[in-house]
Amino acid sequence: MAMLRPRKRQASSDEALIRSLYEEHGGALIAYAARLTGDRSAAEDVLQETLLRAWRHVHELSESSGSIRGWLFTVARNIITDRARARSVRPVEVAESPVTVPVTRDHSDTVVDSIVALDALERLSEEHRSVLVEIYFRGRTVTETAEHLGIPAGTVKSRSHNAMKSLREHVTGGRTKAPGRTVAQVAEVTR
Repeated sequence: MAMLRPRKRQASSDEALIRSLYEEHGGALIAYAARLTGDRSAAEDVLQETLLRAWRHVHELSESSGSIRGWLFTVARNIITDRARARSVRPVEVAESPVTVPVTRDHSDTVVDSIVALDALERLSEEHRSVLVEIYFRGRTVTETAEHLGIPAGTVKSRSHNAMKSLREHVTGGRTKAPGRTVAQVAEVTR
């Protein structure tokens, strides 16, 4: 029990010191920090951090080692500088809005899907590939594709069906379902 009394007395004296520092220098520190940061809320955070550091370094706060006010202002300036440096190395944060939608997928998935889809297209016969290119890449209808390639519409449909079946087999590696994505989703990437 004898050990607790000095700690309690120490804590109350530290608290009194911080209160007196706040009362004596708080207004000037907030004004200084607000001028440097341009933000009252940030200035309040700087004041709080400055007083916390003063509490941690009570032994440095004596008039014999220099001005207490000067020490507090130096600490506040260093905190502001550190925060500015930390912000400068981080990317700028963008608020969500209808114009800036959040990123839903990593672009690496799109790159991999493109590689897989293009590889699968290269493995198709020229007849099957030309039908898919006309329908999916150029956006032509079955009739327009038939006219452009000079083949019947039924042939376009059957080649399209067979080409998609071959693509599916290549993309899924013979499995019945692609892991995580459908063939149409993978083909969509290369458009």
